[in-house]
Amino acid sequence: MSSYQSNRLAFIDFRLMFLGRVKRQDLVDTFSLSVAAATRDLSNYRERYLTERKQSLEFDQTTKSYIADNRFVPLFEHKSIEALSMLSSGQFSSAEQDTALIPSELPTTLNEIEPNLLGVITRAINLQRVISIEYRSHSSGFKVRDIAPFAIVNNGLRWHIRAYDRDRARFTDFVLARISNPFFVKSNVLPEEMPDHDIQWNRIVELELQPHPNLSNPETTEYEFNMDNGVLRVRLRAAVAGYVLRRWNVDCSAKGTLKGSAYQLWLRNSQALYGVETLSIAPGYGE
Repeated sequence: MSSYQSNRLAFIDFRLMFLGRVKRQDLVDTFSLSVAAATRDLSNYRERYLTERKQSLEFDQTTKSYIADNRFVPLFEHKSIEALSMLSSGQFSSAEQDTALIPSELPTTLNEIEPNLLGVITRAINLQRVISIEYRSHSSGFKVRDIAPFAIVNNGLRWHIRAYDRDRARFTDFVLARISNPFFVKSNVLPEEMPDHDIQWNRIVELELQPHPNLSNPETTEYEFNMDNGVLRVRLRAAVAGYVLRRWNVDCSAKGTLKGSAYQLWLRNSQALYGVETLSIAPGYGE
């Protein structure tokens, strides 16, 4: 088997594991294949899956796609951090590169997410399913919750999922690394649990960032961030605003009073954050 065909089979495996379904058009669009070639790849994968996993794949006549059920076990190894990056970027690559093309250094990952656990969660997102999870939080400790997840969020330190929490009857974030034992439950996502009812997710806030008042040479920061007349305007979902402001070390105090070289930016229109639920982690907000 050529490396190109192996890459396409890994792509089929990836979509089944993390999205829960794959169809012929996915291969056609991603690899510029003919319909006949895409059909052969799906047939080869199905036969290999039957041989190695002793299980067949369900074919959905309505969507013309193969479906992964709760028993699905991938044929290929998928690393969760790479999978999250591919899912969020929309780009697939299974090529392994052991040596950097130029000298580089990447941050150390503080925790690893078990790929099969991640697969259940991302399949639930893509297929709009409700899942039961075991969850650990600092405020409530260990609890079993039924949630309807719909998006993944990277706050710069760790990955979250955005979901409707049936236990608290509200939309909120769950840290992926605090989840265990997720599984599909026999319940449909209700209309009020759909993302278009998540006010914080759908509200867009426009933030005006400028060089911090304590900087000796503010023009350096203006140049670095390509500011327009000394202001950088950023539009964000309210649900992630606090994460982004903390990640960028933006001083959110009313008059830019936070000290330290880490604060290069100041939020000059802090009133735009009124009602944003993640404000508690925005540096200096409320001081």
